[in-house]
Amino acid sequence: MNEIFSNLVDMTAFGSISWGTLLMWIIAFILLYLGIKKQYEPLLLVPIGFGVLLANLPLAGLGIVDNSLVQSPDGSYMNLLDIASEYGIMNFLYYALIKTGLLPPIIFMGVGALTDFGPMLRNLKLSLFGGAAQLGIFTVLIIAVLVGFNMKEAASLAIIGGADGPTAIYTTIKLAPHLLGPIAIAAYSYMALVPVIIPLVANLLMTKKEFRIHMKKMDKQFPPKHEIKHLKTVKIVFPIVLGVVVAVFVPSAAPLVGMLLFGNLVKEIGANTSRLADAASGPIMNTATIFLGLTVGATMTAEVFLSPRTLGIIVGGFLAFAISVAGGILAVKLFNLFSKKKINPLVGATGLSAVPMASRVANEMALKYDKSNHILQYCMASNVSGVIGSAVAAGVLISFLG
Repeated sequence: MNEIFSNLVDMTAFGSISWGTLLMWIIAFILLYLGIKKQYEPLLLVPIGFGVLLANLPLAGLGIVDNSLVQSPDGSYMNLLDIASEYGIMNFLYYALIKTGLLPPIIFMGVGALTDFGPMLRNLKLSLFGGAAQLGIFTVLIIAVLVGFNMKEAASLAIIGGADGPTAIYTTIKLAPHLLGPIAIAAYSYMALVPVIIPLVANLLMTKKEFRIHMKKMDKQFPPKHEIKHLKTVKIVFPIVLGVVVAVFVPSAAPLVGMLLFGNLVKEIGANTSRLADAASGPIMNTATIFLGLTVGATMTAEVFLSPRTLGIIVGGFLAFAISVAGGILAVKLFNLFSKKKINPLVGATGLSAVPMASRVANEMALKYDKSNHILQYCMASNVSGVIGSAVAAGVLISFLG
């Protein structure tokens, strides 16, 4: 009887379940709970959470294997068919879609097709605060190096401060692929926590008087000197010109920014390319998101995730995020010292890449202090520029370190 029971146990995976496995299941269930019940970034946290669960099913062989197992000493990789045969479907998808850097630019194309650069073009001065909000990236880069991360790992960690999941993943693929799982989880978790982090930082740095700065009243008191007369034409020309400029000055940012701007271009052209825009922002983006989430989650095996370095990434990611929000707010406060036309510092707080969530959160905060103070369109100027700013910052880091 004991022999029969032993054989039955050997046929199952019970003997392979460890405390690490159980802990990773708990993490997977937490991510799924946040995505399903709390509705925090469900399109991303649900696939990532389920990918974590798949990767930690004992004996299932669904976790992403170490890079050394598929790479020869000369740097060449096994072909994809051999990877699929030897290590299964998740490794096939990872090395075909993630390791090649394919999916993040594809998702950026969809983001571009959903993005309206109009608010930024109408308020170019406000778009500068999208650059100030990248402060968290370069501050945490220095801190991470000082606490023991190497430069490539530190850069991958710091890019979380841009609040852009695809950019964080793309940068990590290029610089520190062994940290992909923890960095992706931290990036998307903090993006989901934008409604918590922005109010936390803003309440620490802003006064009630600053919360009440009324942007529309300021526009009436100090009307803009120049207005764009042919905005439709400008919105079509803008992605073409900016794409060329970015490709010349920061070539490493071209895959992300170029696809972002192409997606935006087919949207702005109108009816003639509406099918392309619908495909980019619909089926293509949704399919890419599914595979991105599952494969990123599958990198989070217990051996990789349960380490002191992961804790450092989680803490450092929060710090980068918070400093980026603070950088945008402080930049506006500094501007207001020298300008008669005041800007609500909440506009600077939205210089992140989390579009449009950051702008909505800032707008709701302003309305709490003054029900007529709608600042959404002003926040979007900074918010949209943050998408470009974080991608360019990633390109700079990859150029110097890649």
